[in-house]
Amino acid sequence: MSYKKLWIALAIVLIVSFAVLGGVGIKVLRSAPPIPSQVVTSDGQVLFDGNAIQNGQGVWQSIGGQEVGTIWGHGAYVAPDWTADWLHRESVFILDRWARQTGASDYASLGVEQQAALQARLRRIIRQNTYDPETGRITVDPVRAEAFDELFRYYSDVFSRGRNEYAIQRGAMSDPLKLREMSAFFWWTAWAASTNRPGTDVTYTQNWPHEPLIGNEPTGGAIVWSVVSFVLLLAGVGGMVWYFASQPRTVAEELLPGSDPLLGLKPSPSQRATVKYFFVVAALWVVQVALGAITAHYGVEGSGFYGIPLDRWLPYSVTRTWHLQIGIFWIATSWLATGLYVAPAVSGYEPRGQRLGVNALFGALLLVVVGSLAGEWLSIEHRLGNNWFWFGTQGYEYVDLGRFWQILLFVGLVFWLWLMWRALRPALAKRDQSYSLLMMFLISSIAIPLFYAAGLMYGQRSNLVTAEYWRWWVVHLWVEGFFEVFATVVIAFLLTRLKLLSVLTATRAVLFSTIVFLSGGIIGTFHHLYFAGTPNIVLGLGAVFSAMEVVPLVLIGFEAWENIRLARSREQHIWVAAYKWPIYFFVAVAFWNFVGAGLFGFLINPPIALYYMQGLNTTPVHGHTALFGVYGMLGLGLMLFCLRALRPGRAWKNWPLWFSFWAINVGLALMVLLSMLPIGLMQAWASVEYGTWYARSAEFLHSGGMNQLRWMRMIGDSIFALGALVLGWFVLGLVTGHSYEKQGYVAEGEWQVRSEEVTTTR
Repeated sequence: MSYKKLWIALAIVLIVSFAVLGGVGIKVLRSAPPIPSQVVTSDGQVLFDGNAIQNGQGVWQSIGGQEVGTIWGHGAYVAPDWTADWLHRESVFILDRWARQTGASDYASLGVEQQAALQARLRRIIRQNTYDPETGRITVDPVRAEAFDELFRYYSDVFSRGRNEYAIQRGAMSDPLKLREMSAFFWWTAWAASTNRPGTDVTYTQNWPHEPLIGNEPTGGAIVWSVVSFVLLLAGVGGMVWYFASQPRTVAEELLPGSDPLLGLKPSPSQRATVKYFFVVAALWVVQVALGAITAHYGVEGSGFYGIPLDRWLPYSVTRTWHLQIGIFWIATSWLATGLYVAPAVSGYEPRGQRLGVNALFGALLLVVVGSLAGEWLSIEHRLGNNWFWFGTQGYEYVDLGRFWQILLFVGLVFWLWLMWRALRPALAKRDQSYSLLMMFLISSIAIPLFYAAGLMYGQRSNLVTAEYWRWWVVHLWVEGFFEVFATVVIAFLLTRLKLLSVLTATRAVLFSTIVFLSGGIIGTFHHLYFAGTPNIVLGLGAVFSAMEVVPLVLIGFEAWENIRLARSREQHIWVAAYKWPIYFFVAVAFWNFVGAGLFGFLINPPIALYYMQGLNTTPVHGHTALFGVYGMLGLGLMLFCLRALRPGRAWKNWPLWFSFWAINVGLALMVLLSMLPIGLMQAWASVEYGTWYARSAEFLHSGGMNQLRWMRMIGDSIFALGALVLGWFVLGLVTGHSYEKQGYVAEGEWQVRSEEVTTTR
């Protein structure tokens, strides 16, 4: 296929996909569950108004939001899902109250026929939509007002006194007014999850969560679209295999030169300035791993770390917020620094003042990292007052940082794009055989600040549906989408720079893989929004296109083996061995792309699967193996590749890289297989049998068997942490010198390394 046809295909994919994503997005935002002007009882009592609901959403966000339990299944997994928990507790309260009116002690003591009658009565008052668009009021039965008052007292106790089993610290929220407002917000999320959308017999959240007491069961659409997604996946896999088999087999062109092509090439000032980015990447990664261990331990101890009352200073909501944010920061920093390194390399041009720009951007990124992390802690500790949204935490997973820091980061990304453009412009002007690859490089670079800007599209008091829609643009399209395209282009440039791939081969591979990936990936964003207050069309589109996202991953093994062959090139090319471990990290990316994004991703992607699994530990299984396994491994590989290329004449010690590579990968696998996956599957069983509330309840999660599975995670976590520490120690050694061999050859016949000095033998 010619370049022209590939470019046309890419343009069609982008135009059509974003037209669908945007057009359906308008429908999503317009049909969101309404926030009422008032909630009143049928006898005239006013429970609360719409301001209380919106204020309560802000209270929830300011203390960690999605880092303290989940709402509609999105967030952290130690505390309950507040939507499912409220809905179940309200239902049980009402049934017990009615049962006592008949003379019974409670609902459970009634006979089967009496229980069925009360359940039918409950479903009628819970599922009937009494929202009046003209007055903006929701009218409820008086018994629901009694339930609200009871649950307000219960949740006030949970958040003011704390709960070890939920990892909620004492004093998480003590203000009675704010606690009532947060209870109003919880009530509204449960109302949307239990009230039929006008004109249908399905709730605003597609009958999620599973709650048998009110008849919340999977919809017909969830089942049918799941079957369609299975069929399309098989058809797509078959089509990809047939296409791959139809391609002619050619003998690879002999490209490998006799010595390292980067030897003798002096790094430019701006390229040398990127080194500090990678040292910060390594440091942040080690800190993130430590925070991950602390966060995981909160799941079994709740208020401390092996007896230390850590929650007094670093509560769970802070450690999890930092764990996720630092992960995003170091991965993005690695990719951005790689772009700054690659741009002058491919153009052969160092713009005036480029080094100053690289250094200024570094300072700005440090300011955003330190400032946003401090703000998140201050917000959760109630030290920012009403400024929590701007300088503290927004409370949304992966985009927790305050709006001020978010804007600064966006400005920094735009500045980074300008640095990239001024370095790439001379190369683009040549319009040589690298032009198409350079254009992909530029387009993917433009997409990085562009799609991060989606996180600025909602405000402090936006409807939760609006925030979720734009948040997933950032998480799915920015992190999982165009950053992956950018990384694919960067890897192609690095391999062509080493003359391990021809420009023609690399360009065709990048264009084709981008077309295939984005054809499912853009509209596939909807699979995150099945049960987030969206209409049925989201469920259908998300099911179909998220299945298509998995299709190209079935052939990812071919990419892995190509990279392995590069790393195992003929022994006489000793210089290739110097790049073995960076290339092996790229191999790990391919492996985890198939396992994490493919297998574990599709495990939860079909609507019928996610209906029962949303908000359970099957989600972090996918998150760890896909986010870290793919993007984290890629960040580490890019870091090592650039550090290797910046000083190509120095021989590295291989044993730290060997140990860290295998410890990180084996540790990640054990972390998932011994703990997170079994816990997630047991929760899924509990969700199917009893309901989402039970799968997230302390009674189930802190039973003997589940606690043992949690402790089993220590095995994988410990191995993983050792690998992280050794890699961090190795990167530090590139400064101190302890990571270099004192003697060794990395390029035969031309360049020799002795006594830590590079000398020419010519």
